[in-house]
Amino acid sequence: MSKSNPANLKYTKDHEWALVEGDIVTVGITDHAQELLTEVVFAELPAIGKKVEQGKQLAAVESVKSVSDVYSPVSGEVVEVNTELEANPGLINQDAFGAGWIAKVKMSNPAELEKLMDVAAYGKVMES
Repeated sequence: MSKSNPANLKYTKDHEWALVEGDIVTVGITDHAQELLTEVVFAELPAIGKKVEQGKQLAAVESVKSVSDVYSPVSGEVVEVNTELEANPGLINQDAFGAGWIAKVKMSNPAELEKLMDVAAYGKVMES
């Protein structure tokens, strides 16, 4: 059963979430995405300092049934990664909106946030 999507986050059509705190955006995949993936067995994290573009690959998660790219909701530079996922990628399944976060990106263009969805718009995407 999917948990409800937190209202304080922004979302992408590809099922990533973004927690915006100043110019730092914490990125993860939604509960819906981890449910579709089933058991996550590996997370390929980006390097700290990596430059990322909105909508381009940030990381990858591998489950028992597939490998999925995780796309960056904003452009900028990776400033932190969740190293806990290296030893325990299942955190993505257990706590997609918390302990299962993937990376933090220092935004280079805050105007890009306007392209992201709020919780209501993301809910409509999930229904379709």
